[in-house]
Amino acid sequence: MQSLKATFTLPEHIVKELAEFSEELGEKKSHMVADALSQYFDLLDLKLASKRAKELRNGSVKAISFESIQSEMGL
Repeated sequence: MQSLKATFTLPEHIVKELAEFSEELGEKKSHMVADALSQYFDLLDLKLASKRAKELRNGSVKAISFESIQSEMGL
């Protein structure tokens, strides 16, 4: 996987904790941040799925059938 550099501003206490954990565990800070964000994105996926399911249940959005998608795309 290709890596890109990014610059972030974080609260001082988070930067200090990251440095402490990195040193204690012998892991690169960038790897730890990438792992943490990946796990957080998984949590956000669950939150979005829950939100969308609620929207379907309360009728604020409607599901589109697979068959209608196929028909619309000419498949």
